Amino acid sequence: MENLKENINFQSNRRAFLSKTSLGIGAAALASIINPVKSFAKPFTSDNPLGKPHFAPKVKRVIYLFQSGGPSQLELFDYKPTLQNRNGEQLPDSVRGGQRLTGMTAHQKSFPMAGSQFKFAQHGQSGAWVSELMPHTGEIADELCFIKTMHTEAINHDPAITFFQTGSQQAGRPCIGSWLSYGLGTDNENLPSFCVLLSRGREGGQPLYSRLWGNGFLPSLHQGVQFRSGVNPVLYLNDPEGMSKTSRRRMLDYLKELHHLQYEKIMDPEINTRIAQYEMAYRMQTSVPEAMDISNEPEYIYEMYGEESRKPGTFAANCLLARRLAERDVKFIQLYHQGWDQHGNLPNDISTMAKSTDQSSAALIKDLKQRGLLEDTLVIWGGEFGRTNYSQGKLTKTNYGRDHHPRCFTIWMAGAGIKKGITYGETDDYGYNIVKNPVHVHDFQATLMHLLGIDHEKLTFKHQGRRYRLTDVHGNLVKDILA
Repeated sequence: MENLKENINFQSNRRAFLSKTSLGIGAAALASIINPVKSFAKPFTSDNPLGKPHFAPKVKRVIYLFQSGGPSQLELFDYKPTLQNRNGEQLPDSVRGGQRLTGMTAHQKSFPMAGSQFKFAQHGQSGAWVSELMPHTGEIADELCFIKTMHTEAINHDPAITFFQTGSQQAGRPCIGSWLSYGLGTDNENLPSFCVLLSRGREGGQPLYSRLWGNGFLPSLHQGVQFRSGVNPVLYLNDPEGMSKTSRRRMLDYLKELHHLQYEKIMDPEINTRIAQYEMAYRMQTSVPEAMDISNEPEYIYEMYGEESRKPGTFAANCLLARRLAERDVKFIQLYHQGWDQHGNLPNDISTMAKSTDQSSAALIKDLKQRGLLEDTLVIWGGEFGRTNYSQGKLTKTNYGRDHHPRCFTIWMAGAGIKKGITYGETDDYGYNIVKNPVHVHDFQATLMHLLGIDHEKLTFKHQGRRYRLTDVHGNLVKDILA
């Protein structure tokens, strides 16, 4: 131990040199606002020095059911009888308006409109239109707020998902969960404030990258922790074979002392983050297995979520785990479900995807409500963009595909702070353009943060000489959907 201390005392590198010379005053100022002893989960910003909300929040936690690939709103929620009546006819140029197309349909000489092959019906007192593909979602229509006029500039999957999660189409920015962890800290010292679960509805589909739940330029403490199915839900969490709990604790105590010595020399905040992560991992050795163990769930819960909920790694099982994490006050729970990219064979493939999500998504809302958790939990369901109203490739009576459509698409929200049983926004008869109440991705992000008690313009982080925020320099609160 003494030898290690001596090594740290004699350590010299570029960062240490700068901290002692030209940046010495700045390092001293930084040291004055960082307390390495207190909880590392509570952040500092110039506007929010105590890690508290800017105003009283309506939401305590968020469960985001992200449907990766771009679900077709025209088969699920945005009922357009005009498309069915004019199936096979060419989309009028006046409707398309020279919109930018992907390379997959830009070469097409014709754009035959494709009406959905699936029936729609109105549900609940709200009269919301929901497809026969989503019968369980229809049952909870009066709990939901459908936003039918989401829109984005991103036209391809990776930049579109990155835009939704980080506020920028270019990789490298912090994601929503990281911003919330940085701004609000944690309500559970034994679990991460930001947890991620992945599932796949069918083979193929767009890949997902860990940077989607990355911390970007924020301290690494705030990155999302991916939970996996199987024996080891979190990688490298267990002690090496032969190491006792007592030995582990002693090692962490010595390591913390060394890191504090290093911090005093270098003044790098990431050192404190590293200490906090080690301590969190130690506590998670007990808390994670307990949270992930669904064996004691009663039979009626499995019946509610569906048979797939018994299979680890499925969307249904992850929805059940999301409820368990919400019960334990995890602040941001992100589920990614892959497989919604249907450029061809859409009727068959979207049926598969809807079946894999419908029952468990509705069950999550019902389960949260019966436990009193929906009162302070916000649930979001949606993808990165929608699908075109015309067929990609050949249109037949039984088969068609749809290209990416960023101009208008549907998501739904439910729970704390959101009006129940409403449909917000309206698209044209062709389901191609917005005619009323557009909602941009930055508006969605600003509204989400508002519900958590954050002024999206004030939660910032200075990086490379500029102050950044999730909504960049955009975003307006969508007041009409707030309860």
